[in-house]
Amino acid sequence: MFAVVKTGGKQYKVSQGDIIDIEKIDGEVGASVELGPVLLTSDGKGAAEIGKPELEGKSVSARIIAQGKGEKVVILKHLKRKDSRKKQGHRQRLTTVEIVSIN
Repeated sequence: MFAVVKTGGKQYKVSQGDIIDIEKIDGEVGASVELGPVLLTSDGKGAAEIGKPELEGKSVSARIIAQGKGEKVVILKHLKRKDSRKKQGHRQRLTTVEIVSIN
């Protein structure tokens, strides 16, 4: 069984026991959170429920494993013949969660 959930502006295909990195959500390590909205669920045998745009009464429970940051992304802007350069770095804050159940 799997589900597609939307969190942090992105969609994730999850099943029970998966460990994923998502955009930062508030909470302590070990706390339980509900991910949602749930857009689709499937039993893995071909039967699927598709929401329009989301499914009512469905939820995905997860447990926070860690709070951290992702890889550094370097942004470099350069204007030729203008002697203008700008270099920036960015590390996105992430939350690592383990999917406990799909209800």
